[in-house]
Amino acid sequence: MTYLNLVYLHLATVLPAFLIGTWLMLNHKGTSLHRLLGKAYMLLMLTTAIVALFIPAVLGPRWLNHFGFIHLFCVLTIYTVPTAYLAARRHDVAAHLSGMIWLYVGGLVIAGSFAFSPGRLLHKWLFA
Repeated sequence: MTYLNLVYLHLATVLPAFLIGTWLMLNHKGTSLHRLLGKAYMLLMLTTAIVALFIPAVLGPRWLNHFGFIHLFCVLTIYTVPTAYLAARRHDVAAHLSGMIWLYVGGLVIAGSFAFSPGRLLHKWLFA
């Protein structure tokens, strides 16, 4: 897969994840719709993180000539999704809530903000 194909796939999963995640954060918790959309959100976030691991870093220092600091958000996501899911299954609301906030803020808000930094592809597409 080419760099652009990976970026398009990443965007195709992260954009609906952002919309669903925002909806989930703002609406009533524990309903059947919340559980259904939550599972979709978690699958989208996992897919987003896995795809992002294949996208090489283009800015800043790189490890193994591929991974950059932004890839740490992939690790956060791959760890947080299953732990938050299992917390929900155990009815550990506090752990589930904490994990989902970390996932949303770290995996979407902070990582998404970096995606719009000068020198990155999204910045070029939107502001060039």
